[in-house]
Amino acid sequence: MSLRIYGNRLIKTLPGQETRPTAARVRQAMFNIWQGTIVDCRWLDLCAGSGSMGAEALCRGAKTVIGIERSRDACAVIQQNWQQVAKPEQTYRVMKGEVLERLENLSGQQFDHIYFDPPYASGLYQPVLTAIVHHHLLAANGELAIEHSPGQLHEIAGLEICRQKHYGSTALTFYQTEP
Repeated sequence: MSLRIYGNRLIKTLPGQETRPTAARVRQAMFNIWQGTIVDCRWLDLCAGSGSMGAEALCRGAKTVIGIERSRDACAVIQQNWQQVAKPEQTYRVMKGEVLERLENLSGQQFDHIYFDPPYASGLYQPVLTAIVHHHLLAANGELAIEHSPGQLHEIAGLEICRQKHYGSTALTFYQTEP
């Protein structure tokens, strides 16, 4: 299977719903919100799935993209997708494993944009948001976006909600570090 991203580029996806690619309208809306801040940014894609968000960030000029995904098959697809769209001056890395364990490996690094889209009923929201704050992964002027079911609210010490958007059965909540 495949899907189209920025610039009408075709990337691979795994068959079925294991990786649940972000809907095109949600992806486009999120990148419209972050337009003007993607070029040369450091991007972290959590529960990366097919890697469509990281691929789109690379296509729009992100300097560095790191993705975390637990599925071995999905990691192989992400690697292929990012290799296909990355320019020589861009760097990317796919990390296989559980998101909470892998976040510890990133301690000391900071990201301008973090995108987090776990399975909605996974129970990962609070522990992952806490780990992001604990490891200081979000840059001072950076933003974190989480995809979730409408009606869910995820508040965590150290992060403040700066905006929320709803797109049918999907919601995006954006956070910044508290001043």
